[in-house]
Formats: sequence, C-alpha cells, structure tokens
Amino acid sequence: MPSAAQKRPRPRRYDPARTRGAVLAQFGNVQDAVSNLTPAQLALPTHLGDWTVRELAAHIALAVGAVSRCLEQAAPPAQEVTLQQWPFATAAHAGPISDATKALAASSPDLGELYGRTRDRLAELLPAAPGERLLATRVGAMRLDDYLVTRTVELIVHTDDLNHAAGLAVPYDRQALAACTRLLADALAAKAPGGSVEVRVPPYAVVQCVEGPRHTRGTPPNVVETDPLTWIRLATGRTDWDTAVDDAKVSASGERAHLAGLLPVLG
Repeated sequence: MPSAAQKRPRPRRYDPARTRGAVLAQFGNVQDAVSNLTPAQLALPTHLGDWTVRELAAHIALAVGAVSRCLEQAAPPAQEVTLQQWPFATAAHAGPISDATKALAASSPDLGELYGRTRDRLAELLPAAPGERLLATRVGAMRLDDYLVTRTVELIVHTDDLNHAAGLAVPYDRQALAACTRLLADALAAKAPGGSVEVRVPPYAVVQCVEGPRHTRGTPPNVVETDPLTWIRLATGRTDWDTAVDDAKVSASGERAHLAGLLPVLG
C-alpha cells in the first residue's frame, strides 16, 4: 500500500515560457493604466491598510522589480523555499514590504518612469536567465521559474486591488490569471490535505482538500465552485466566505463544503 507521502498529489508544473510571458504581459497592462492615473486618482485610498493608490502602484513595481534585483545579486548556495511553501511564507514579511513600498512611492514622483525602467530591466535580464537559477528572495532562496509564478499572484491580486480602488478596468492576462488561481488553489489543498471536498475554479483549477471520506467516482458529495477572481479574493482575504456565498459568487454543497475556517490561505 502506498504511504501517505506517496498519496499526495505531485507539485503542479508551470510552463516557464508562458509564465515569463504572462508576467511581462500583466505588468504591461498595469503599466498602461498607471501611466494615465491622475493626481486625484493616485491619492485615493485602498483597502490595503493606509496605502494610497500611489503606494499600491509602487508596490506592484517593487514586486516585479524584485526579479531583476535578485538576478543582479549572486545566487545563493541552496534552495530554501519551494513554490508550494511560498504562500505560507509571505505574512512574516508584511512589515518590511510595506516600509519598502512607502519608501519607493515617496522617492518615485514619476511612476511612469519607474514602470518603464522596471519593465526594461526585466526584459533585458530574463531571456538569458536559466529557470533553475536560485534567487535570494525576501522569503528565502527560490528557483527563478518558481519565483516568477509567485509574481503572477502579486500582479493579479494587486491589479484587482487597483481596479477596485481607482475605478479602473485593467485587464487580466489569461495565463497570469490561470497561474495565480492554480497556486492559491494548491495552497488550500496543502493547508487542508484530504479528499472529502472538491474545489472547482473553472476553467483553471480543481483540487481536493479536507480530511474525511475520499471521493472516488461519480459526483463528489462535497463540492465548492466559484470563478477565478472570487476565489483569489477569498484566498487572499479580500472577501469573506459568507459574503461570497450570500452574493451567489460561491456554490457550496455538502456538509463539509464550508471553507470559512480555512481562508485566507495567503497572508
């Protein structure tokens, strides 16, 4: 009989070329929007503590620019954090990240120039960088290809924040949205391993989670289904479970299909 470790699903694989293209595409979407923000829009509040839209925009550039900054540094000797561990490693660094965000926003009067410089440097460094190259990220040493998947989470989550705060309609690159959705769905499965609940986020992800009787065939007895953006908002604490259910953004059937106590999965 296979061991418990053998029963765990294998880590999901992401196409490196598509991920690299998705990061550049979504950053370009945000760049186009940020370059046209008015001073009044930049001063608007967000739902991210005391950050304004200016600070949110600076944070997106900071998060994407971290790839280039890491590539400019010496590679660490050994991997410390896997892609599957990343969602649970970020919360401890919230304070320093906020401080760095505010400092960058204060020192960057021209956000258009900041975004242009960030995009150009990333486009220059990425083509020659192997996916296995280790980066000294804030949460620990990670593979470049893995770290780029985490950048899709930063980009999609904060694009949604930006749209909400500034009344924008910045588009979501399909590949970036897919990678973000899948990584956060897999984080739920890692947080609550099991096979009694099936979580569906069409068209991008299906995972099983929560201890209990394992479903083998037919319609699972406990099913949760929602759309990608609602799932991302739940997984990151932008909305709560009861609100999403009441607004018919989530369908949940079965006695175990109540995930409020497991959300959010990303700090």
